[in-house]
Amino acid sequence: MAITEGQTEANGLTFGYLSAGDEGPLALCLHGFPDSAWTWRHLLPELADAGFRAVAPFLRGYAPTSIPADGLYQGGALAADANALHAALDGDADAVIVGHDWGALATYSAAANGADLWRRAVTMAVPPPATVANAFFSYDQLQRSWYMFFFQSPLADMAVPMDDLAFIDRLWADWSPGYDPAEDLPHVKDCLRDPANLTAAIGYYRATLGAGARSPEYDALEALGGQPLPQPTLYLHGADDGCMGADLIDESVLASLPAAGSRTEVVADAGHFLQLEQPEIVNRLIVDFVTG
Repeated sequence: MAITEGQTEANGLTFGYLSAGDEGPLALCLHGFPDSAWTWRHLLPELADAGFRAVAPFLRGYAPTSIPADGLYQGGALAADANALHAALDGDADAVIVGHDWGALATYSAAANGADLWRRAVTMAVPPPATVANAFFSYDQLQRSWYMFFFQSPLADMAVPMDDLAFIDRLWADWSPGYDPAEDLPHVKDCLRDPANLTAAIGYYRATLGAGARSPEYDALEALGGQPLPQPTLYLHGADDGCMGADLIDESVLASLPAAGSRTEVVADAGHFLQLEQPEIVNRLIVDFVTG
């Protein structure tokens, strides 16, 4: 099934997206950082073959999606985007949502605030907020998360773009050891090479840990994402993830995903970008779950 490009208007933004499949329920796939909608290049055709209209938008601020005039990049803004895209793309109650990294954080809040929009959810590489809150301050995880603190400094605006965004190459190497991202990094850099787009992507972290702009409306959406999700949810994590350690994955994950049918799976021989490193395994886990 071929992947095509398109665009749509939602939540005051123009979203560029990739899609596969023309009929069936919507399957919305959300990427993270530093990544692009092309991270779903293996999954989109599989979802289409399973009967879904699979759509992967470029998140707010990631080219070719527009940069929000209000400068809001918190998780609640991403959740509002996802639920607005459900409407813009003519989704119905059989729609499913899949999120990786920042897309996972968006999915928790979108699903919590849209129980009537999303039938099932899949999240990857970033566990539910309650788990992150409990485990984030361990020494090992703080060491892995050093970049989040570095992004609070104006030095990041100078260091990350250097040498054609070599900083991003190093993050991928650290986060998915042994994976060759030669086919993926050009797409990522196309999204972030313009300084305005890179500032937007770093702005996600400044809204989370620093002085980035926040909205009370989006705060409320985000807070609900920290509650147990009402939908059956599949959580996937790479055993060798160098960004969010697999040691974070414990019983607290399922405690946040209490709906019948929810489960977790740690994927062997995969790091942070597990959907690219082990596509056959990850695609089968996702397709089997969302068609259940």
